[in-house]
Amino acid sequence: MLLLQFSTSHYCRKARLALGFKKLEFAVENLTPGKHIFKLKPLTGLTTVPVLLPEKPGEPKAIADSTRIFQYLEQYAPQPSFYPKEPTQANLLEDWLDESIGTATRYVYYDFRANAGKNIDPSFSSQLVINIVRYQYGITPAAVELAKARLKQGMEVLSIWKNQPYLVGEVLSIADITAAALLSPLALIPEYRQDYPWLFNRIIEVHLLCGEPLPPGLA
Repeated sequence: MLLLQFSTSHYCRKARLALGFKKLEFAVENLTPGKHIFKLKPLTGLTTVPVLLPEKPGEPKAIADSTRIFQYLEQYAPQPSFYPKEPTQANLLEDWLDESIGTATRYVYYDFRANAGKNIDPSFSSQLVINIVRYQYGITPAAVELAKARLKQGMEVLSIWKNQPYLVGEVLSIADITAAALLSPLALIPEYRQDYPWLFNRIIEVHLLCGEPLPPGLA
């Protein structure tokens, strides 16, 4: 299988964790932002990553969107399963993390990288990509403040991770994998590492279980 991705995308990290959890062999192709649309549009009709190419007879040519990739992999390799016996809560958490928390993380992370965290990689190419992302998603100071408030509320919901290894049930699920991926960029931001040490302990555990290298700030 081939995963088309941006190397720094937390949604692509989610797909890699999913593939690792299923113990499936795969390769990655890192796309160049901007030019990626010429690769993806003919395949999926969309311009977003991740995109999984099963590259096997009888399988779909391309699967776009991390949630659809989860659904495909569950059908392709049912065990171990992404879902607990009662999957409703796990599915709801995954959707909320995708649509709300993942977006908030993006805003806070790219604002940090353009300002206080600029010294992580001050190179022209890195800062150019960061500023393109900020412009593309409308990452303004006001939007960042809203995102920070959303993350603070999100941490309250996820605080059950303090005292139990899994967000839903007694096994790793789609909820844990999604949270570990979409919150991983915060590992580079000192205030989050200081305020939520339990979060990063769980992120490390999920990455180790899925055989995925730790994200920047935790490696």
